[in-house]
Amino acid sequence: MNSPIALNRHHSTNPIPILQNPKPYKSYKFSNVKLPCTIFTNSFKTFSSLNNRFTVKFPYKTRNFELNRLRASSNDAQSIAGTSSFDDQNEVREPSFLEFITSERVKVVTLLALALALCNADRVVMSVAIVPLSLSHGWRQSFAGVVQSSFLWGYMISPIAGGTLVDYYGGKVVMAWGVALWSLATFLTPWAAETSVLALLAVRMLLGIAEGVALPCMNNMIARWFPQTERARVVGLAMAGFQLGSAIGLTLSPILMSQGGMSGPFVIFGLCGFLWVLVWVSATSSTPEQSSQISAYELRYIQNKVAVPSLSKNEKNTREVIPPFRRLLSKLPTWSLIVANSMHSWGFFVILSWMPIYFKTIYHVDLREAAWFSAVPWSVMAVVGYFAGFWSDMMIQRGISVTLTRKIMQSIGFIGPGIALIGLTTAKSPLLASAWLTVAVGLKAFSHCGFLVNLQVNILCTLLLGISANIGHL
Repeated sequence: MNSPIALNRHHSTNPIPILQNPKPYKSYKFSNVKLPCTIFTNSFKTFSSLNNRFTVKFPYKTRNFELNRLRASSNDAQSIAGTSSFDDQNEVREPSFLEFITSERVKVVTLLALALALCNADRVVMSVAIVPLSLSHGWRQSFAGVVQSSFLWGYMISPIAGGTLVDYYGGKVVMAWGVALWSLATFLTPWAAETSVLALLAVRMLLGIAEGVALPCMNNMIARWFPQTERARVVGLAMAGFQLGSAIGLTLSPILMSQGGMSGPFVIFGLCGFLWVLVWVSATSSTPEQSSQISAYELRYIQNKVAVPSLSKNEKNTREVIPPFRRLLSKLPTWSLIVANSMHSWGFFVILSWMPIYFKTIYHVDLREAAWFSAVPWSVMAVVGYFAGFWSDMMIQRGISVTLTRKIMQSIGFIGPGIALIGLTTAKSPLLASAWLTVAVGLKAFSHCGFLVNLQVNILCTLLLGISANIGHL
Protein backbone atom coordinates (compact mmCIF):
# COMPACT_ATOMS: atom_id res chain seq x y z
CA MET A 1 0.00 0.00 0.00
CA ASN A 2 1.69 3.28 -1.11
CA SER A 3 -0.26 5.78 1.01
CA PRO A 4 -3.55 6.17 2.80
CA ILE A 5 -6.45 7.95 1.18
CA ALA A 6 -7.10 11.40 2.64
CA LEU A 7 -10.77 12.26 2.67
CA ASN A 8 -12.51 15.63 3.04
CA ARG A 9 -16.14 15.23 3.98
CA HIS A 10 -18.89 17.61 2.94
CA HIS A 11 -22.20 16.81 4.54
CA SER A 12 -25.49 17.44 2.86
CA THR A 13 -28.68 17.52 4.89
CA ASN A 14 -31.04 16.96 1.97
CA PRO A 15 -33.12 13.95 2.93
CA ILE A 16 -34.16 11.30 0.45
CA PRO A 17 -37.12 8.92 0.67
CA ILE A 18 -36.79 6.16 3.22
CA LEU A 19 -36.14 2.73 1.76
CA GLN A 20 -38.68 -0.03 2.14
CA ASN A 21 -37.07 -3.35 2.96
CA PRO A 22 -33.47 -2.41 2.06
CA LYS A 23 -31.05 -5.20 1.43
CA PRO A 24 -28.61 -6.15 4.20
CA TYR A 25 -25.92 -3.56 4.64
CA LYS A 26 -22.23 -4.10 4.29
CA SER A 27 -19.20 -2.07 5.25
CA TYR A 28 -16.88 -1.39 2.31
CA LYS A 29 -13.17 -0.98 2.37
CA PHE A 30 -11.22 1.37 0.07
CA SER A 31 -7.42 1.36 0.16
CA ASN A 32 -6.50 1.09 3.84
CA VAL A 33 -9.34 3.24 5.15
CA LYS A 34 -12.53 1.56 6.25
CA LEU A 35 -15.48 3.87 5.79
CA PRO A 36 -17.26 4.32 9.14
CA CYS A 37 -20.64 4.15 7.53
CA THR A 38 -23.33 1.85 6.30
CA ILE A 39 -23.67 1.43 2.56
CA PHE A 40 -26.92 -0.06 1.40
CA THR A 41 -26.58 -2.39 -1.57
CA ASN A 42 -29.55 -1.03 -3.50
CA SER A 43 -29.39 1.82 -5.98
CA PHE A 44 -28.05 4.17 -3.29
CA LYS A 45 -24.41 3.76 -4.15
CA THR A 46 -22.91 5.34 -7.23
CA PHE A 47 -19.35 5.69 -8.37
CA SER A 48 -18.00 8.75 -10.09
CA SER A 49 -14.51 9.19 -11.36
CA LEU A 50 -15.01 12.81 -12.40
CA ASN A 51 -12.81 15.32 -10.52
CA ASN A 52 -11.61 12.51 -8.27
CA ARG A 53 -14.96 12.61 -6.48
CA PHE A 54 -16.51 9.53 -4.91
CA THR A 55 -20.19 9.84 -3.97
CA VAL A 56 -22.10 7.49 -1.71
CA LYS A 57 -25.84 7.99 -1.27
CA PHE A 58 -27.48 7.05 2.00
CA PRO A 59 -31.12 6.57 3.00
CA TYR A 60 -31.13 9.78 5.06
CA LYS A 61 -28.14 11.81 3.93
CA THR A 62 -25.88 12.23 0.95
CA ARG A 63 -22.22 12.44 1.76
CA ASN A 64 -19.64 13.60 -0.78
CA PHE A 65 -16.09 12.55 -0.28
CA GLU A 66 -13.40 14.43 -2.16
CA LEU A 67 -10.31 12.45 -2.80
CA ASN A 68 -7.37 14.84 -2.51
CA ARG A 69 -4.80 12.23 -3.13
CA LEU A 70 -5.24 8.75 -4.56
CA ARG A 71 -2.18 6.67 -5.23
CA ALA A 72 -3.50 3.13 -5.24
CA SER A 73 -1.50 0.07 -6.04
CA SER A 74 -2.77 -2.56 -8.46
CA ASN A 75 -4.24 -4.44 -5.51
CA ASP A 76 -6.22 -1.34 -4.47
CA ALA A 77 -7.58 -0.97 -7.97
CA GLN A 78 -8.74 -4.56 -7.98
CA SER A 79 -10.40 -4.08 -4.60
CA ILE A 80 -12.37 -1.03 -5.78
CA ALA A 81 -13.31 -2.76 -9.05
CA GLY A 82 -14.49 -5.76 -7.07
CA THR A 83 -16.86 -3.64 -5.02
CA SER A 84 -18.36 -2.11 -8.15
CA SER A 85 -19.50 -5.55 -9.25
CA PHE A 86 -20.97 -6.43 -5.85
CA ASP A 87 -24.53 -6.16 -7.08
CA ASP A 88 -23.77 -8.32 -10.10
CA GLN A 89 -22.40 -11.04 -7.86
CA ASN A 90 -25.44 -11.04 -5.60
CA GLU A 91 -28.08 -10.56 -8.26
CA VAL A 92 -27.51 -13.65 -10.39
CA ARG A 93 -30.09 -14.18 -13.10
CA GLU A 94 -32.20 -17.29 -13.12
CA PRO A 95 -31.07 -19.95 -15.63
CA SER A 96 -33.11 -20.66 -18.71
CA PHE A 97 -34.66 -24.08 -19.21
CA LEU A 98 -31.90 -25.04 -21.67
CA GLU A 99 -29.19 -23.91 -19.25
CA PHE A 100 -30.86 -25.86 -16.44
CA ILE A 101 -31.16 -29.19 -18.26
CA THR A 102 -27.58 -28.95 -19.59
CA SER A 103 -26.08 -27.86 -16.26
CA GLU A 104 -23.59 -29.80 -14.20
CA ARG A 105 -26.02 -30.15 -11.31
CA VAL A 106 -28.59 -31.88 -13.54
CA LYS A 107 -25.87 -34.33 -14.60
CA VAL A 108 -25.26 -35.07 -10.93
CA VAL A 109 -28.94 -35.70 -10.17
CA THR A 110 -29.28 -37.83 -13.32
CA LEU A 111 -26.49 -40.11 -12.13
CA LEU A 112 -28.12 -40.17 -8.69
CA ALA A 113 -31.39 -41.24 -10.34
CA LEU A 114 -29.58 -44.05 -12.15
CA ALA A 115 -27.98 -45.17 -8.88
CA LEU A 116 -31.37 -45.24 -7.17
CA ALA A 117 -32.79 -47.18 -10.13
CA LEU A 118 -30.09 -49.82 -9.66
CA CYS A 119 -30.73 -49.74 -5.91
CA ASN A 120 -34.38 -50.69 -6.26
CA ALA A 121 -33.84 -53.04 -9.20
CA ASP A 122 -31.32 -55.05 -7.18
CA ARG A 123 -33.75 -55.04 -4.27
CA VAL A 124 -36.88 -56.24 -6.11
CA VAL A 125 -35.19 -59.04 -8.05
CA MET A 126 -35.60 -61.21 -4.96
CA SER A 127 -39.34 -60.40 -4.88
CA VAL A 128 -39.59 -62.28 -8.18
CA ALA A 129 -36.86 -64.86 -7.61
CA ILE A 130 -38.26 -65.91 -4.25
CA VAL A 131 -41.06 -67.85 -5.98
CA PRO A 132 -38.81 -70.31 -7.93
CA LEU A 133 -36.34 -70.38 -5.01
CA SER A 134 -39.09 -71.44 -2.61
CA LEU A 135 -40.26 -74.16 -4.99
CA SER A 136 -36.78 -75.54 -5.62
CA HIS A 137 -35.74 -75.55 -1.94
CA GLY A 138 -39.12 -76.46 -0.47
CA TRP A 139 -39.38 -73.29 1.62
CA ARG A 140 -42.62 -72.35 3.29
CA GLN A 141 -44.07 -68.91 2.70
CA SER A 142 -43.09 -67.87 6.23
CA PHE A 143 -39.44 -68.75 5.58
CA ALA A 144 -39.59 -66.94 2.25
CA GLY A 145 -40.55 -63.90 4.32
CA VAL A 146 -37.43 -64.40 6.43
CA VAL A 147 -35.27 -64.41 3.30
CA GLN A 148 -37.01 -61.25 2.09
CA SER A 149 -36.59 -59.51 5.43
CA SER A 150 -32.88 -60.34 5.72
CA PHE A 151 -32.26 -57.35 3.47
CA LEU A 152 -33.79 -55.13 6.16
CA TRP A 153 -31.49 -56.52 8.87
CA GLY A 154 -28.63 -54.72 7.18
CA TYR A 155 -30.74 -51.77 6.14
CA MET A 156 -31.57 -51.07 9.80
CA ILE A 157 -27.93 -50.22 10.52
CA SER A 158 -26.46 -48.36 7.59
CA PRO A 159 -28.70 -45.31 7.03
CA ILE A 160 -27.73 -43.89 10.42
CA ALA A 161 -24.03 -44.63 9.92
CA GLY A 162 -24.32 -43.58 6.28
CA GLY A 163 -25.72 -40.18 7.23
CA THR A 164 -22.69 -39.56 9.44
CA LEU A 165 -20.22 -40.81 6.82
CA VAL A 166 -21.69 -38.73 4.02
CA ASP A 167 -21.50 -35.58 6.15
CA TYR A 168 -17.84 -36.29 6.87
CA TYR A 169 -16.50 -37.74 3.60
CA GLY A 170 -18.97 -36.36 1.05
CA GLY A 171 -21.64 -37.95 -1.11
CA LYS A 172 -19.35 -38.92 -3.98
CA VAL A 173 -17.11 -41.27 -1.97
CA VAL A 174 -19.85 -42.85 0.16
CA MET A 175 -22.18 -43.38 -2.80
CA ALA A 176 -19.41 -45.01 -4.86
CA TRP A 177 -18.62 -47.49 -2.09
CA GLY A 178 -22.30 -48.17 -1.50
CA VAL A 179 -23.07 -48.99 -5.13
CA ALA A 180 -19.92 -51.11 -5.46
CA LEU A 181 -20.81 -53.18 -2.39
CA TRP A 182 -24.48 -53.70 -3.23
CA SER A 183 -23.58 -54.62 -6.82
CA LEU A 184 -21.15 -57.21 -5.45
CA ALA A 185 -23.85 -58.59 -3.14
CA THR A 186 -26.31 -58.79 -6.05
CA PHE A 187 -23.74 -60.53 -8.24
CA LEU A 188 -23.01 -63.12 -5.52
CA THR A 189 -26.65 -63.88 -4.64
CA PRO A 190 -27.10 -66.87 -7.04
CA TRP A 191 -23.89 -68.46 -5.74
CA ALA A 192 -25.01 -67.88 -2.12
CA ALA A 193 -28.45 -69.40 -2.80
CA GLU A 194 -26.83 -72.59 -4.07
CA THR A 195 -24.27 -72.72 -1.27
CA SER A 196 -26.36 -72.45 1.90
CA VAL A 197 -29.18 -70.57 3.52
CA LEU A 198 -26.76 -68.78 5.84
CA ALA A 199 -24.70 -67.56 2.89
CA LEU A 200 -27.87 -66.28 1.19
CA LEU A 201 -28.97 -64.43 4.33
CA ALA A 202 -25.48 -62.94 4.76
CA VAL A 203 -25.37 -61.68 1.17
CA ARG A 204 -28.87 -60.20 1.46
CA MET A 205 -27.82 -58.48 4.68
CA LEU A 206 -24.76 -57.04 2.91
CA LEU A 207 -27.09 -55.74 0.19
CA GLY A 208 -29.15 -53.95 2.85
CA ILE A 209 -26.09 -52.44 4.52
CA ALA A 210 -24.78 -51.07 1.23
CA GLU A 211 -28.12 -49.75 -0.03
CA GLY A 212 -28.78 -47.95 3.25
CA VAL A 213 -26.42 -45.11 2.27
CA ALA A 214 -28.22 -44.29 -0.99
CA LEU A 215 -30.89 -41.90 0.27
CA PRO A 216 -28.61 -40.06 2.76
CA CYS A 217 -26.15 -39.50 -0.11
CA MET A 218 -28.94 -38.23 -2.34
CA ASN A 219 -30.14 -35.80 0.34
CA ASN A 220 -26.64 -34.53 1.04
CA MET A 221 -25.73 -33.88 -2.59
CA ILE A 222 -29.05 -32.30 -3.53
CA ALA A 223 -28.78 -29.95 -0.54
CA ARG A 224 -25.33 -28.83 -1.70
CA TRP A 225 -26.02 -28.65 -5.44
CA PHE A 226 -29.55 -27.24 -5.69
CA PRO A 227 -31.33 -24.14 -4.30
CA GLN A 228 -34.59 -24.52 -2.42
CA THR A 229 -36.69 -23.42 -5.41
CA GLU A 230 -35.43 -26.40 -7.44
CA ARG A 231 -35.25 -29.13 -4.82
CA ALA A 232 -38.77 -30.55 -5.01
CA ARG A 233 -38.61 -31.24 -8.75
CA VAL A 234 -35.05 -32.54 -8.41
CA VAL A 235 -36.08 -34.91 -5.64
CA GLY A 236 -38.95 -35.94 -7.92
CA LEU A 237 -36.45 -36.66 -10.69
CA ALA A 238 -34.13 -38.65 -8.42
CA MET A 239 -36.98 -40.62 -6.88
CA ALA A 240 -38.38 -41.25 -10.36
CA GLY A 241 -35.23 -43.28 -10.94
CA PHE A 242 -35.93 -45.06 -7.65
CA GLN A 243 -39.43 -46.08 -8.76
CA LEU A 244 -38.40 -46.89 -12.34
CA GLY A 245 -35.84 -49.24 -10.84
CA SER A 246 -38.71 -51.16 -9.27
CA ALA A 247 -40.57 -51.29 -12.58
CA ILE A 248 -37.44 -52.32 -14.51
CA GLY A 249 -36.50 -54.99 -11.98
CA LEU A 250 -40.01 -56.46 -11.86
CA THR A 251 -40.41 -56.39 -15.64
CA LEU A 252 -36.99 -57.68 -16.73
CA SER A 253 -36.42 -60.28 -14.01
CA PRO A 254 -38.87 -62.91 -15.38
CA ILE A 255 -37.55 -62.37 -18.91
CA LEU A 256 -33.91 -62.70 -17.84
CA MET A 257 -34.72 -65.74 -15.73
CA SER A 258 -36.40 -67.45 -18.66
CA GLN A 259 -33.33 -66.83 -20.83
CA GLY A 260 -30.43 -67.26 -18.39
CA GLY A 261 -31.84 -69.08 -15.40
CA MET A 262 -32.37 -67.69 -11.95
CA SER A 263 -28.91 -66.06 -11.93
CA GLY A 264 -29.62 -63.98 -15.06
CA PRO A 265 -31.03 -60.76 -13.49
CA PHE A 266 -28.61 -60.84 -10.56
CA VAL A 267 -25.57 -61.00 -12.85
CA ILE A 268 -26.84 -58.33 -15.28
CA PHE A 269 -27.84 -55.81 -12.59
CA GLY A 270 -24.61 -56.43 -10.67
CA LEU A 271 -22.46 -55.68 -13.71
CA CYS A 272 -24.49 -52.53 -14.45
CA GLY A 273 -23.69 -51.34 -10.94
CA PHE A 274 -19.94 -51.75 -11.46
CA LEU A 275 -20.18 -49.79 -14.72
CA TRP A 276 -22.09 -47.00 -12.96
CA VAL A 277 -19.35 -46.68 -10.34
CA LEU A 278 -16.72 -46.04 -13.03
CA VAL A 279 -18.80 -43.24 -14.57
CA TRP A 280 -19.69 -41.73 -11.19
CA VAL A 281 -16.11 -41.55 -9.93
CA SER A 282 -14.83 -39.90 -13.10
CA ALA A 283 -17.70 -37.47 -13.77
CA THR A 284 -18.93 -36.04 -10.45
CA SER A 285 -17.86 -34.34 -7.24
CA SER A 286 -19.40 -34.00 -3.79
CA THR A 287 -19.80 -30.21 -3.98
CA PRO A 288 -19.91 -27.63 -6.80
CA GLU A 289 -16.69 -26.03 -5.57
CA GLN A 290 -14.82 -29.31 -6.09
CA SER A 291 -16.09 -29.79 -9.64
CA SER A 292 -13.66 -29.20 -12.50
CA GLN A 293 -16.39 -29.24 -15.14
CA ILE A 294 -18.85 -26.68 -13.76
CA SER A 295 -19.16 -23.29 -15.48
CA ALA A 296 -18.34 -20.04 -13.66
CA TYR A 297 -21.95 -18.84 -14.01
CA GLU A 298 -23.45 -22.03 -12.58
CA LEU A 299 -21.00 -22.05 -9.67
CA ARG A 300 -21.85 -18.44 -8.81
CA TYR A 301 -25.57 -19.16 -9.13
CA ILE A 302 -25.34 -22.15 -6.75
CA GLN A 303 -23.20 -20.24 -4.24
CA ASN A 304 -25.72 -17.39 -4.15
CA LYS A 305 -28.80 -19.59 -3.86
CA VAL A 306 -27.78 -22.59 -1.77
CA ALA A 307 -27.81 -22.09 1.99
CA VAL A 308 -25.68 -25.17 2.83
CA PRO A 309 -21.99 -24.22 2.89
CA SER A 310 -19.23 -26.38 1.53
CA LEU A 311 -16.78 -27.64 4.09
CA SER A 312 -13.11 -26.83 3.87
CA LYS A 313 -10.50 -29.38 4.85
CA ASN A 314 -9.90 -27.70 8.21
CA GLU A 315 -13.61 -27.60 8.96
CA LYS A 316 -13.92 -31.29 8.10
CA ASN A 317 -11.13 -32.15 10.50
CA THR A 318 -12.71 -30.21 13.37
CA ARG A 319 -16.27 -31.24 12.73
CA GLU A 320 -17.89 -33.61 15.21
CA VAL A 321 -18.23 -37.15 13.94
CA ILE A 322 -21.14 -37.85 16.31
CA PRO A 323 -24.06 -35.51 15.57
CA PRO A 324 -26.04 -33.86 18.40
CA PHE A 325 -28.77 -36.52 18.62
CA ARG A 326 -30.13 -35.20 21.92
CA ARG A 327 -30.68 -31.75 20.45
CA LEU A 328 -32.25 -33.16 17.28
CA LEU A 329 -34.59 -35.46 19.17
CA SER A 330 -35.71 -32.66 21.50
CA LYS A 331 -37.37 -30.81 18.59
CA LEU A 332 -40.99 -31.40 17.59
CA PRO A 333 -40.26 -31.03 13.82
CA THR A 334 -37.75 -33.85 14.17
CA TRP A 335 -40.43 -36.19 15.48
CA SER A 336 -42.87 -35.13 12.77
CA LEU A 337 -40.28 -36.15 10.16
CA ILE A 338 -39.60 -39.45 11.95
CA VAL A 339 -43.30 -40.33 12.11
CA ALA A 340 -43.94 -39.31 8.48
CA ASN A 341 -40.99 -41.31 7.17
CA SER A 342 -41.87 -44.31 9.33
CA MET A 343 -45.40 -44.47 7.96
CA HIS A 344 -44.20 -43.89 4.40
CA SER A 345 -41.51 -46.58 4.63
CA TRP A 346 -43.85 -49.12 6.20
CA GLY A 347 -46.36 -48.90 3.35
CA PHE A 348 -43.68 -48.58 0.68
CA PHE A 349 -41.65 -51.68 1.61
CA VAL A 350 -44.66 -53.88 2.32
CA ILE A 351 -46.06 -53.14 -1.13
CA LEU A 352 -42.67 -53.38 -2.83
CA SER A 353 -41.73 -56.73 -1.29
CA TRP A 354 -45.04 -58.57 -1.48
CA MET A 355 -46.85 -57.24 -4.55
CA PRO A 356 -45.77 -60.05 -6.96
CA ILE A 357 -46.64 -62.71 -4.38
CA TYR A 358 -49.98 -60.98 -3.75
CA PHE A 359 -50.99 -61.23 -7.43
CA LYS A 360 -49.78 -64.82 -7.71
CA THR A 361 -51.47 -66.15 -4.56
CA ILE A 362 -54.70 -64.10 -4.57
CA TYR A 363 -55.45 -63.99 -8.31
CA HIS A 364 -53.46 -67.10 -9.38
CA VAL A 365 -51.65 -65.44 -12.29
CA ASP A 366 -48.29 -66.73 -13.53
CA LEU A 367 -45.02 -65.14 -12.47
CA ARG A 368 -44.57 -62.99 -15.59
CA GLU A 369 -48.10 -61.55 -15.36
CA ALA A 370 -47.65 -60.93 -11.63
CA ALA A 371 -44.45 -59.00 -12.38
CA TRP A 372 -46.17 -56.90 -15.06
CA PHE A 373 -49.11 -56.06 -12.78
CA SER A 374 -46.62 -55.11 -10.08
CA ALA A 375 -44.51 -52.91 -12.38
CA VAL A 376 -47.30 -50.57 -13.50
CA PRO A 377 -47.78 -48.77 -10.14
CA TRP A 378 -44.07 -47.98 -9.81
CA SER A 379 -43.90 -46.58 -13.36
CA VAL A 380 -46.80 -44.26 -12.59
CA MET A 381 -45.18 -43.24 -9.30
CA ALA A 382 -42.05 -42.15 -11.17
CA VAL A 383 -44.05 -39.84 -13.46
CA VAL A 384 -46.32 -38.47 -10.72
CA GLY A 385 -43.33 -37.79 -8.46
CA TYR A 386 -41.69 -35.47 -10.98
CA PHE A 387 -44.86 -33.49 -11.66
CA ALA A 388 -45.55 -33.25 -7.92
CA GLY A 389 -42.08 -31.77 -7.48
CA PHE A 390 -42.62 -29.32 -10.32
CA TRP A 391 -45.96 -28.25 -8.83
CA SER A 392 -44.38 -27.85 -5.39
CA ASP A 393 -41.58 -25.62 -6.71
CA MET A 394 -44.10 -23.51 -8.64
CA MET A 395 -46.14 -22.95 -5.47
CA ILE A 396 -43.06 -21.70 -3.62
CA GLN A 397 -42.01 -19.44 -6.51
CA ARG A 398 -45.51 -17.88 -6.54
CA GLY A 399 -45.24 -16.85 -2.91
CA ILE A 400 -46.85 -19.73 -1.01
CA SER A 401 -44.86 -20.45 2.12
CA VAL A 402 -42.51 -23.42 2.12
CA THR A 403 -44.16 -24.83 5.25
CA LEU A 404 -47.66 -24.75 3.77
CA THR A 405 -46.42 -26.25 0.50
CA ARG A 406 -44.75 -29.16 2.28
CA LYS A 407 -47.86 -29.80 4.38
CA ILE A 408 -50.11 -29.88 1.31
CA MET A 409 -47.81 -32.33 -0.48
CA GLN A 410 -47.54 -34.57 2.58
CA SER A 411 -51.31 -34.59 3.12
CA ILE A 412 -51.92 -35.73 -0.44
CA GLY A 413 -49.18 -38.35 -0.05
CA PHE A 414 -50.90 -39.90 2.98
CA ILE A 415 -54.65 -39.39 2.53
CA GLY A 416 -54.75 -40.40 -1.15
CA PRO A 417 -53.00 -43.79 -0.74
CA GLY A 418 -55.07 -44.54 2.37
CA ILE A 419 -58.33 -44.18 0.42
CA ALA A 420 -56.95 -46.20 -2.51
CA LEU A 421 -55.83 -49.09 -0.29
CA ILE A 422 -59.31 -49.26 1.23
CA GLY A 423 -60.65 -49.50 -2.33
CA LEU A 424 -58.17 -52.34 -3.02
CA THR A 425 -60.12 -54.59 -0.62
CA THR A 426 -63.08 -54.51 -3.06
CA ALA A 427 -61.06 -55.59 -6.14
CA LYS A 428 -62.35 -58.77 -7.77
CA SER A 429 -59.81 -59.04 -10.61
CA PRO A 430 -56.04 -58.53 -10.98
CA LEU A 431 -56.63 -55.65 -13.40
CA LEU A 432 -58.79 -53.78 -10.90
CA ALA A 433 -56.36 -54.54 -8.10
CA SER A 434 -53.49 -53.18 -10.17
CA ALA A 435 -55.53 -50.02 -10.84
CA TRP A 436 -56.14 -49.41 -7.12
CA LEU A 437 -52.48 -50.06 -6.32
CA THR A 438 -51.44 -47.69 -9.11
CA VAL A 439 -53.53 -44.90 -7.57
CA ALA A 440 -52.16 -45.63 -4.09
CA VAL A 441 -48.51 -45.84 -5.11
CA GLY A 442 -48.77 -42.91 -7.53
CA LEU A 443 -50.21 -40.54 -4.91
CA LYS A 444 -47.61 -41.77 -2.44
CA ALA A 445 -45.04 -39.90 -4.56
CA PHE A 446 -46.35 -36.60 -3.15
CA SER A 447 -44.66 -37.52 0.14
CA HIS A 448 -41.31 -36.99 -1.54
CA CYS A 449 -42.17 -33.27 -1.74
CA GLY A 450 -43.13 -33.29 1.94
CA PHE A 451 -40.94 -34.96 4.54
CA LEU A 452 -38.17 -36.03 2.15
CA VAL A 453 -37.41 -32.49 0.91
CA ASN A 454 -37.51 -31.18 4.48
CA LEU A 455 -34.68 -33.53 5.40
CA GLN A 456 -32.39 -31.40 3.21
CA VAL A 457 -32.82 -28.22 5.23
CA ASN A 458 -30.06 -29.40 7.57
CA ILE A 459 -27.48 -31.94 6.46
CA LEU A 460 -27.57 -33.60 9.89
CA CYS A 461 -31.18 -34.43 9.20
CA THR A 462 -30.06 -37.06 6.71
CA LEU A 463 -29.59 -39.21 9.78
CA LEU A 464 -33.31 -38.96 10.45
CA LEU A 465 -33.90 -40.73 7.17
CA GLY A 466 -32.19 -43.79 8.58
CA ILE A 467 -33.79 -43.59 12.03
CA SER A 468 -37.34 -43.16 10.75
CA ALA A 469 -36.98 -45.62 7.86
CA ASN A 470 -35.80 -48.29 10.27
CA ILE A 471 -38.85 -47.73 12.47
CA GLY A 472 -41.01 -48.19 9.37
CA HIS A 473 -39.23 -51.43 8.47
CA LEU A 474 -39.77 -52.84 11.93
